Amino acid sequence: MGGEVFAGGFALVVVLFILLIIIGASWIY
Repeated sequence: MGGEVFAGGFALVVVLFILLIIIGASWIY
């Protein structure tokens, strides 16, 4: 049960990190 919550949180962090990179790239260029 705890593993599913950890996997969900990890996926959320990855998505936020990718969005941050995309927004940062659009800011730079």
